[in-house]
Amino acid sequence: MLRDLIQDYFDAFNRQDIEGMLSTLSEDVQHDINEGGTEVGIEAFRAFKNHMARCYREEITDLVIMVEGTRGAAEFTCSGTYLQTDEGLPPANGQTYAIPAAVFFELKGDKIGRVTSYYNLRGWLNAVT
Repeated sequence: MLRDLIQDYFDAFNRQDIEGMLSTLSEDVQHDINEGGTEVGIEAFRAFKNHMARCYREEITDLVIMVEGTRGAAEFTCSGTYLQTDEGLPPANGQTYAIPAAVFFELKGDKIGRVTSYYNLRGWLNAVT
């Protein structure tokens, strides 16, 4: 079940289908943002994804999903285009990037209850500056 949810999550990500991603998540999903805070709830996740969609156009490739019980992980390459300047980051002018990343997931009932993202921010900064 979790493997299928994770696959559905990334399939929706690659279609730029935010509502499809949200359909895999519990209403009280915990979202641990790379080098940031933790947000709780599907509305906070929707706002985060809408912000990301304005600033970045990204695609996930080389996806490997690993599941053990109620926990899962995905390792992948995130390739994208920096579309609009994100607060506190360098100016955007259409720079492209490809960085390795990982996300950890936890099942809660029949949905994903936790999404924890990791990537090397310095690697991303080097790619866009």
